Amino acid sequence: MTAHAPFLFATRTASSLALALALSFPAQAAVPAPVDQPYPGTIVLKVDATNLSQQIFRMRMTVPVKPGPMTFLYPQWLPANHGPSGPLTQLAGLKFTANGKPVAWTRDPVEVFAFHVTVPEGATTLEAEYQFLSPLDPAQGRIVMTDDILGLQWPSVTLYPAGYVARRITVQPSLTLPAGWQYGTALETAQRTGDEVQFKAHDLETLIDSPLFAGRHFKKFDLDPGAKVRVSLNVVADNAESLEAKPEQIAAHRAMVQQSLKLFGSHHYDHYDFLLALSDEFGGVGREHHQSSENGVKPGYFTDWARTEAGRDLLPHEYTHSWNGKFRRPSGQDVPNFNTPLQNNLLWVYEGQTQYWGSVLGARSGMVSQAGARDALASTAARYDNTGGRSWRPVQDTVNDPIVAGRRGLAWSNYQRSEDYYSEGALIWLDVDTKIRELSGDKRSLDDFARAFYGINNGSYLPAFYTFDDVVATLTRVQKFDWVPFLRSRLDGNGPGAPLDGLTRAGWKLVYTDTPTDYIKGGEERSKSTDFSYSLGFAVRADGGVSNVQWDGAGFRAGLAGNTTIVAVNNKVFKPEVLKAAVKASKTGKAPIELLVKKGNNLRTISLDYHGGLRYPRLERIPGTPDRLEAIYKALK
Repeated sequence: MTAHAPFLFATRTASSLALALALSFPAQAAVPAPVDQPYPGTIVLKVDATNLSQQIFRMRMTVPVKPGPMTFLYPQWLPANHGPSGPLTQLAGLKFTANGKPVAWTRDPVEVFAFHVTVPEGATTLEAEYQFLSPLDPAQGRIVMTDDILGLQWPSVTLYPAGYVARRITVQPSLTLPAGWQYGTALETAQRTGDEVQFKAHDLETLIDSPLFAGRHFKKFDLDPGAKVRVSLNVVADNAESLEAKPEQIAAHRAMVQQSLKLFGSHHYDHYDFLLALSDEFGGVGREHHQSSENGVKPGYFTDWARTEAGRDLLPHEYTHSWNGKFRRPSGQDVPNFNTPLQNNLLWVYEGQTQYWGSVLGARSGMVSQAGARDALASTAARYDNTGGRSWRPVQDTVNDPIVAGRRGLAWSNYQRSEDYYSEGALIWLDVDTKIRELSGDKRSLDDFARAFYGINNGSYLPAFYTFDDVVATLTRVQKFDWVPFLRSRLDGNGPGAPLDGLTRAGWKLVYTDTPTDYIKGGEERSKSTDFSYSLGFAVRADGGVSNVQWDGAGFRAGLAGNTTIVAVNNKVFKPEVLKAAVKASKTGKAPIELLVKKGNNLRTISLDYHGGLRYPRLERIPGTPDRLEAIYKALK
């Protein structure tokens, strides 16, 4: 008994302290669960986006209320982000008032995106004032405001009352723009007075899903002239010159819209707005919404057209999402509000098939050449054929990555894997497409699945949710086959090697040559690096910094890591061309490649015992087989 006295004393002391704390503070209200009932009244939200120099958005919100406890939520699980990525750290200055007097708030200690208030007696409205401190540096997040462009994502600037399904909350939004700026958005405009834009009242779900791009330099293109359902390309840029698109370039975008409509045989929007930013400062983005999409690329999209082919599947990808991901949604995405967790188990359909259609529609429309599409496919095939992480982690598990990794950088991405349900998922859908073609004698294809699965309820944008069994059932209607083991073996299986049966069935094979494709050259130019992934097993930046180390590649076995810098190659100061020359020479020699490398404050020499020469992936025809890739990439009539 005596031996346990110190423990008993500590326990009693802790219990007394807990009791004292409980008596000192009022009981914390729970966050109300969402109920499918209309919120009484319309919330008025005013956003001021004129502070370009400090990149601050200022908000005032007026909320109809009744006295008593109330909880406000800041959106956490954002559409198209696939994870709990609401920028809560950038919400600041939150103040509530009622009848001109302050109303205190407390943050929920568990659900930290929730703020509790008590509305005083006699109050019928609650005023909220707060700011969104948008990132000033890319290390803080994506840049959404510059001196020439701003992107307004409504989740970043919106609070909403807990206890209601999002689509039953009505919001009247308005926005004050910098002087003279123009804008594009899927929201319906009620009126513009000077630089203040008042939008029509929308339900919260539609508002959150309808971003806005605005800019000093703005141009709108009609992508479906004469159509009853408008499709627009809204472009903002760092300068007026970047907006100059040639007629044939806009024609390719119009063809992309027509090829999409022919593929799916339907539309699920009142109108559709591509939002496209061409900028060195505004953050790059590709994000889907039901009636619009956010797209951010470098300024040369139009003016350097010949060199931007590798990135031109972005708009077809995001447009496809209007059908796949927004209209047809996985059942685990059927959530009542923006603070309810999403289930991502079907992202290999949501994103993987969209990745596939983005490439196909890019080629069918002429936005990407067939040769360019093949080169991109070769790079994808090689990437996953050399992904070390396939030995232990199936692609099905990568659907959890937006939650597990939060899209942060990874030290060993080749081994840890990332959101591979996108591009490895596309390889699986190529496999499905070519299997349907093979089994049907090339009479049917994944095009038939697209029309059957996404072409329902033409004109409606009310989401239609689906399960794995629904996907299998539609595939079976298109082509009788035991699709469950076919899909599950590819989703749940491990390596070695990538799922390349679809490529073989399409009449092509993956090979490696000593000459990079134009696709690889373009990638190297954009990333300012040289790719030795399939020879030395890493890429290297112009300053010698090592990146993308392949697990168990030559560099890995020699002890290289991503925080290493190459100083010299075979006693010569490092330059990319010096390392290339050494790799070429090693093919006919026996001596290893000697690298002087720097890690932290330490220098050391490592030897790469590699003699395979330069290796770059490309596709090669398999003689005597049908060219199904050509059929897949051929424009629909």
